[in-house]
Amino acid sequence: TTNCFPMILISGSSEREIVDLQQGDYEEMDQLAVAKTMCKAAYRVLHAQDIGIGLARAIRSAVSGRPGGVYLDLPAKLFGQVMGAEAGAKSLLKVIDAAPAQIPSPAAVDRAIDLLKGAKKPLIILGKGAAYAQADEEIRAFVENSGIPFLPMSMAKGLLPDTHPQSAGAARSTALKDADVVLLVGARLNWLLSHGKGKTWGDKPKQFIQVDIEPREMDSNVEIKAPLVGDIGSVIAALNARIDGSWQAPPAEWVETIRSKKEANIAKMAPKLLKNSVPMDFHSALGALKNVIKERPDAILVNEGANTLDLARGIIDMYQPRKRLDVGTWGVMGIGMGFAVAAAVESGQPVIAVEGDSAFGFSGMEVETICRYNLPVCIVILNNNGVYRGDEKNLAGGTDPSPMVFVKGARYDRMMEAFGGVGVQASTPAQLRAAMEEAIRSRRPTLVNAIIDEGAGTESGRITALNPTAKKK
Repeated sequence: TTNCFPMILISGSSEREIVDLQQGDYEEMDQLAVAKTMCKAAYRVLHAQDIGIGLARAIRSAVSGRPGGVYLDLPAKLFGQVMGAEAGAKSLLKVIDAAPAQIPSPAAVDRAIDLLKGAKKPLIILGKGAAYAQADEEIRAFVENSGIPFLPMSMAKGLLPDTHPQSAGAARSTALKDADVVLLVGARLNWLLSHGKGKTWGDKPKQFIQVDIEPREMDSNVEIKAPLVGDIGSVIAALNARIDGSWQAPPAEWVETIRSKKEANIAKMAPKLLKNSVPMDFHSALGALKNVIKERPDAILVNEGANTLDLARGIIDMYQPRKRLDVGTWGVMGIGMGFAVAAAVESGQPVIAVEGDSAFGFSGMEVETICRYNLPVCIVILNNNGVYRGDEKNLAGGTDPSPMVFVKGARYDRMMEAFGGVGVQASTPAQLRAAMEEAIRSRRPTLVNAIIDEGAGTESGRITALNPTAKKK
């Protein structure tokens, strides 16, 4: 629900009368009550003839407005009920117009257009909501016809290619700090965007335009000068209708600032990505991954970890929409293998799951599922023997290792081999790239254990800075 995924979970539950009196049934839990605290909606079906109604309500709740998770509870007694086939067929509903268009008001569109026309340094931020909306052509038309630089959030990457001339991805810091008018399209001003304030956004005043289907999202962190409430397709279509012959492109100085900063950062990064050191560091390993994704833009990239996630977001370019899945709004570790399985089953396309060794540990046994169903998933574990890095010392003393350090030299590749998949250990970028290319070609379940320098990682999130006694660098 936090990620706005339209997912329906259907579950059986214990006998109501036992649960309600807390008499100790098998797996006794008031599941509906728990689900209501976390889901967009939660329903219980008590009678077989209401299953169709329950499913219809769940579908509408999941996909209408801001999408979210829905829980459908089926108590034990329901399963013993009997219906005739004809009555059962009649009880099922065809869900019509489950996610109707929500058109923005003309006045809201006017406010947004006026702000954009007055901007000296406009910026468009595309969030994962923009990718989910599947209004790809409308969004591309607006970005290109307006001439405004755009910055994609991680799961919006590929909505327009990261190599697009208007992409400000490689100049993110400059774009956020210097922009004066920011148009948010399906993006929220949460922690991923520093809540719209602080040093990330610089000292210059900002004016925000926000496109969101949920009106309560507006003003959640900063003032939204021009709220555009509606579905993204309808809103962007309305904005496109206002890009006419009188529209003026952003000032050339602003466009050039973004372009030059982007080119400088790309040039600075290039030698790191081409480095051929043994063992690899994160940059040289991700450089190999970057090239494989460029050759196979149809592949779906799943990504989680600390350094593995933080660096991959910026290094690996995406070329097609909805081809990148990562930890999402709350940064939850452990989603990688589940996402990889689902992506492979749903799309039939090759899936590349780029995992930190710590992140992989949360759900690594799903390699058995991948092998059991012979899914075209290539898992790449960037293995540096620990959380952040593998050379930490136990500051408490004694013989135990640091809690941040894993078993050195762990052979994750042999886990995959144990279930009948292909396991490869790679020590160089060339070995890593060759293993991935073969995995994609063969479509066999593959795990590449990519050996990374254990001292290469850095702390993610600057947690140490919260300690007032920590040494300041």
